[in-house]
Amino acid sequence: MSKLFFDHLLVLDEVEVEIKRSASSREEREELWGLVDDIVNPKVFETILNKLPREHHEEFVEIFHKCPYDEEVIFGYLKAKTGQNLEEELRKELEGIGADILKELRPQDEVTAETKVSNK
Repeated sequence: MSKLFFDHLLVLDEVEVEIKRSASSREEREELWGLVDDIVNPKVFETILNKLPREHHEEFVEIFHKCPYDEEVIFGYLKAKTGQNLEEELRKELEGIGADILKELRPQDEVTAETKVSNK
């Protein structure tokens, strides 16, 4: 898993604990993290491309390919082209994704028990 410009926005500590708990081998952990990437990455790009004017999509992709790790360059570009703080919007979006991933990883009876405890 290589570093990407939005990694600092991801808080997946609970997901990491759940993956370590449920995966019995290194290969299974890697596969689960691959699935997490398959969920997170498209959502990040969907959010960005929905806010970025269409005429800047190709240029954004070129910048991303040149420096996928450089949050300053990428978020600076996005702010200049959209006039919005997409970093904060992505942070909110990614919080929800983390919760959804946890729901998928945890056995259903465990999720139900946690819901009952938190509703008391």
